[in-house]
Amino acid sequence: MTGTFRANNPFNTFMLFIYGLLLKLVWFISPQIPVVQKSDGFLYNEILAAIKPVFDAYPVVYSFITFFLLYTQAISFNQLLNNRRLMQKPNYLPAMSYLLITSFFAEWNVLSAPLVINTLLIWVWAKMSDLYNNVHVKSTLYNIGMVIGIATFFYLPSLAFALLIIFALVITRPPRIAEWIIAVLGIITPWYLLFAWLFLTNRLYSFEVSGIHINYPLLIRNNLQYAGIILILFTAVLGGFFVQSNIRKQVVQVRKGWGLMVLYLMVALFIPFINSSYNFQYWILAAVPLSAFIGCFFFYPTKKWISLLVHWIMVGFVIFMIIVKK
Repeated sequence: MTGTFRANNPFNTFMLFIYGLLLKLVWFISPQIPVVQKSDGFLYNEILAAIKPVFDAYPVVYSFITFFLLYTQAISFNQLLNNRRLMQKPNYLPAMSYLLITSFFAEWNVLSAPLVINTLLIWVWAKMSDLYNNVHVKSTLYNIGMVIGIATFFYLPSLAFALLIIFALVITRPPRIAEWIIAVLGIITPWYLLFAWLFLTNRLYSFEVSGIHINYPLLIRNNLQYAGIILILFTAVLGGFFVQSNIRKQVVQVRKGWGLMVLYLMVALFIPFINSSYNFQYWILAAVPLSAFIGCFFFYPTKKWISLLVHWIMVGFVIFMIIVKK
């Protein structure tokens, strides 16, 4: 299977669809209804409140929406990595890795606010990786800020990704205060427009915003989750070693792209600590950058049987988790 996705064949887009469908088939057979969490943003809550009266009677619709989000995120993120040449040759292994590791835990296969904003954050990372030689950097920074501001409407702790803007500017460009201010204005703009609309409709004082709280997040429920996390981190760390050993052969822009990927992962791992509720689903924010490093683990080893063996061990873990769930 890793050999199939190692090739840059457009047919692999369809193969990934079948691959992901097989991995997540159990969630179509036993669909889960999403539950509102304390940290969920007002916009996500409004959308969920609007669709639940209809879709709760047909919960499989939630599974279709969740799979659509996961699949499109995998394909779009993979395409971005290929376009920016972060690996030696274009392939579909990061997309395969994303669909694989998100199948490890039930919480990552339920419609949630963090899952929704993963789509936005993939776009944010893509634009940040282009800052190095961007001739329209001010408009790009403003748009990045706007998207992060909109992401907070779905999940307020995603405001922490504003740190990624700072890191990106430090890594990719000489320090310019004007650019930092433009990015901040972009983040503020959606909230300014929201409060202006609330004021004009006389709803300002009845509007409530979910807070950000410092918490110890729910990380482990049982030993099986320990095993899953260790397996993901093991492959990601080894993938990181392969990236490090090959990065000297890459151009400056590629090296900066991997630097931003590490920062993306660090911020994603930090966010669950500023939730106002305990839920394992928030860790799915880290699945996107992790899949890039795991994709490198499957791509770079010269002994192909190693990556093939680990892949089937991971697939076996998914199947075992399904059996235990039943």
